[in-house]
Amino acid sequence: VQLQAFGGGLVQAGGSLRLSCAGSGRTLVTYVMGWFRQAPGKEREFAAAISWSGDRTYYANSVKGRFTISRDNAKNTVYLQMDTLKPEVTAVYYCAAKLEIRDYDQHWSYDYWGQGTQLTVSS
Repeated sequence: VQLQAFGGGLVQAGGSLRLSCAGSGRTLVTYVMGWFRQAPGKEREFAAAISWSGDRTYYANSVKGRFTISRDNAKNTVYLQMDTLKPEVTAVYYCAAKLEIRDYDQHWSYDYWGQGTQLTVSS
C-alpha cells in the first residue's frame, strides 16, 4: 500500500482545512486508517483513526470536537477535517494504515505511512 497525504498549508487561527490521504497499489477498504502529527522537536502523536468500514472513529482528547476523520472507500481516500484551528496544532501530518484496530493510537502499530503534509496555523 502506498499512501500520499496532501492538503496541508498555511491557515489563520480559527480557520478550517481538510487533509486527504490517497491510497494506491491496494484498496484501503480492509485497513484501519490513522492520522498522526509531529511538531518540531516532538514525538509523533496520534490525532484520529477510523475503522475499515468507517462506523467507528477515535480521537485524541486534544482534537476531539474539532477534527473529524472520514473515509470514502470508493475513492480509496481518507480525510481529516480540521476546524477551529489553533497554532498549537502546527505540525507535519501523516496518514497511516494497519489491519487491526488494536493499538490504533500507537504509531508503532501501523504498517504503512504516507510522506506527510505540513500544516501551519498562524496566530
